[in-house]
Amino acid sequence: MINPPDCSVVVITYNDAVRLPRAVRSVLGQSLRNIEVIISDDASTDDTERVVRELQREDPRIRYLRADVNSGGCGGPRNSGVAAARAPYVMFLDSDDRLTRHACKSMVLEIERTGADFVTGQISRLYEWSGRTQRYYPDLYARRRTVEGIAQEPELFLDSFSTNKLYPAELLRRLPFREDLYYEDHVFTTELLCATRRFAVVPWVVYLWHRALEKNEARLSISLSIKEMDNVRHRIRAARLSDDILRGNGLAHLVPERQRRFLRQDLRVYLNPLPSRDPAWAEEFSSLVRPYLAEIDPEAFRLAEPVTRVCCGLILDGRSDELMVAARSLNGPYAAPRRAVRQDGRTYWGSAPAEKMDITPLRLAELPFTSARLRHEAAFTGEGTRVTLTIRTYDPFGVLAANPGWTAFLRVKDHQVPLTPHEQDDGSHLSEATVDLAAFRHGPLGFGGHHDPLVGIVRADGRVTTDQLLVEPSCEPFTAAVPGHRVTVRAEGPAAFLRVRWQRAGLLRPVPRLGRIARKVIRRAGRADVKLRVYKGLIKVVPPRRDLALFESDVGAGYTGNPRYVYEELRRRQAPLDMVWSVARARRNFPGDARLVRRMSWRHLWTMARAGYWVDSHGMPLAYPKPARTRYLQTWHGQGIKSVGFNSPDLRADFPGPREQWRAAVARWDALVSPSAEFERVFLPSHGYEGPVLRYGSPRCDVLVHGDDEAVRRARDSLEIPPGRRVLLYAPTYRDQARFSGRSIRADLAMMAEALAGEWVVILRPHPVERYQVPQHLRHFVRPAGSYPEVNDLMLASDALLTDYSSLMCDYAITGRPMLFLIDDWEEYRHVERGVYHDLPSIAPGPCLATTEELIDALRDLDGVAASFAARYIEFRRMWCADEKGHASAKVVDAFFGPARPGAGAPATPPFTARRPIRLPRPDRSPVRLSLPGWLMRLSLPERPR
Repeated sequence: MINPPDCSVVVITYNDAVRLPRAVRSVLGQSLRNIEVIISDDASTDDTERVVRELQREDPRIRYLRADVNSGGCGGPRNSGVAAARAPYVMFLDSDDRLTRHACKSMVLEIERTGADFVTGQISRLYEWSGRTQRYYPDLYARRRTVEGIAQEPELFLDSFSTNKLYPAELLRRLPFREDLYYEDHVFTTELLCATRRFAVVPWVVYLWHRALEKNEARLSISLSIKEMDNVRHRIRAARLSDDILRGNGLAHLVPERQRRFLRQDLRVYLNPLPSRDPAWAEEFSSLVRPYLAEIDPEAFRLAEPVTRVCCGLILDGRSDELMVAARSLNGPYAAPRRAVRQDGRTYWGSAPAEKMDITPLRLAELPFTSARLRHEAAFTGEGTRVTLTIRTYDPFGVLAANPGWTAFLRVKDHQVPLTPHEQDDGSHLSEATVDLAAFRHGPLGFGGHHDPLVGIVRADGRVTTDQLLVEPSCEPFTAAVPGHRVTVRAEGPAAFLRVRWQRAGLLRPVPRLGRIARKVIRRAGRADVKLRVYKGLIKVVPPRRDLALFESDVGAGYTGNPRYVYEELRRRQAPLDMVWSVARARRNFPGDARLVRRMSWRHLWTMARAGYWVDSHGMPLAYPKPARTRYLQTWHGQGIKSVGFNSPDLRADFPGPREQWRAAVARWDALVSPSAEFERVFLPSHGYEGPVLRYGSPRCDVLVHGDDEAVRRARDSLEIPPGRRVLLYAPTYRDQARFSGRSIRADLAMMAEALAGEWVVILRPHPVERYQVPQHLRHFVRPAGSYPEVNDLMLASDALLTDYSSLMCDYAITGRPMLFLIDDWEEYRHVERGVYHDLPSIAPGPCLATTEELIDALRDLDGVAASFAARYIEFRRMWCADEKGHASAKVVDAFFGPARPGAGAPATPPFTARRPIRLPRPDRSPVRLSLPGWLMRLSLPERPR
């Protein structure tokens, strides 16, 4: 062959003529053009051969191999494809899946760059019914790296696929796939890891694993045919063979790690749907798995997830009936056990302590009341439009006993029914409720969707904890016809929790389609360009109202920040102003009598056009010019070391559109609230602002100067912080290149909980653009406060602050309390990520830490650590907080709205006595981003104004 291909992709198929072209075209469309496709057909009996011939006519890079007899597995067709491959590298693809566009090219480049024995990449499940994708164990592929053998990272035993890898062809010819086994991938991967010493891992998705709703059992793939006992036998055989291969290659010490993979992944495949199986199936399954579980190293059990370990213990003990109960806690809603026992500080599933029943790491017995877990199992019957539920409530952790005077209710949507639970001889509580589905009101257009009934337990102080209801997976659904709807009550999901599903019926059936049409029309009429044109027309003809003020904080997210305290000062003075708040959909914390308008609604645009005053903390809608006689107070939302304005990542690129838009937005400001001279030194040139500056401190910080005992009580009570616990406020900032990823939460919260839970509680306050959900097993130690409405309350309620580069550090310094800085990514943050104006390690008023271990040590000696940074703390406060005197709100209102004059009408426009901004040399316009030594970096910054 004159020009051999660079890569051969072996596509295996059997009776999959419909999906095969999609798979093949994902290879033909690769950015690596010099490629061949080998379709290895395992004796299909459908139209596969005809489909392949048509594909070959379209592209000569396709070759076709056809077996005479079906092999019954994947090993045979893969071996045939490898034998025929002409390229130096090979990848595999199943006919119902796809490769991503750059998979082959990127993998070939990686193996040649690293000299690795093979390359493995990220797999992503693609759920065809929703289009949603989900990466397979993303932490495994989080970093691009070369691994020096599986012993270096034994967690990679979880990556037992053959399809997400690129191999040298000659290596595959020495390691053929077994042809007598369903799960040949598992055995092959173990042999591969034993035969190779170095492999590369890439973090990008190379393989799309399609998941479809298959109704035809005959079409299910091997990995989905898990109901068959033969499938179980093959998987156990593959596990044993893999263990033996490791032992035979001198890697017996890795057997527990590979067995951990069996417990974490393979066994869960069968345990997840176990509640929906019949008892006979569960008994037979247990008898098949039990011998292999008895061989597993105790270390593998120790590292297993607690409820999986419980299930294994029940299998080993032959308690298949209890196994089916426990398996319902493996998946959402992750139900609590029926019974639990505590002994010597540890918690055990069931009624007697046993090593494999230990669920202490879940911390279910230590949760605050509003997160407390009970188990509610229900049976239901229906007649007409009425559903009657019999609910048995189990209280495994003594929540009810510890809270006398509790009451209970059943809630379905906003329909609430009181419950009267009666204690039973076994300690459970039995109650009954009847719900009339016809009593629900969904408005004239009806409702399509579902509600999950909840049982709530109300403590005497009004706090509520809720849990979903479990029902028998085999229970018959109940369907009722109610006005305009067909309602179905049924079990849902692997755990079989109760769900009420509503479908429009009769005259309401066309509503979803009509709604889509209406929304399309509304969207077209309410397009951004249409609204902007209307708004620009309005401000030309509608005069502003001198007594109307529009407030907005954090782009409408809440009642907080500087605008809140300016607003409250005006209300305290009874200023003759009609004050309106712009709010986003997720509004929170607004006073009951506050006037609200939905941001970017037509009413909001009308209010913007009419308001004589704008007050906000971030920026009113950027493209919207300010009316000629409207006065705009920009209060901003923080100061600190991060690059801002034209130096920030969003604007530092020299693209005219965003920069010009922001320049025009800044030009709208009539006055800027400044908390410090250092803020002005950095902020003014980086935004190109040259207007009046009101340097009186930040209105939002007045409360930090004066303190507020009620705010402390409110925060500690709302977050259920036990008396006597010290509070660490953890408030990291986001990473511009990883927004909404959760990557800003860099402290190991589990390690902190293990070391500090007896003395400390962590209040976790992520940045608003971050997304992070505190795992349940950490809720005893970590209180999520991302939605807590006022960060000032959290600062006042805390004993110390943990942050990284957040501007919150400058506000917190007013309290004088200790601060710690976890900056393990400092070099990346200042050179690659955001960029900074200050060398944080040289000015930080607390220790700059690189690991969670260092953080724990610092908290254990917090008083000593704080004392060692006392001088640095004083200097830090001098830099950022010198103007915080506690009366910023009053001073700002005086300067911008005019002094209070009893009996006066609308405020007169005050003569601006605020000083003009400081003029600064041009070098201040760029943040420190060069790779400079710390001493040189500090010298390169001009001295701040005194």
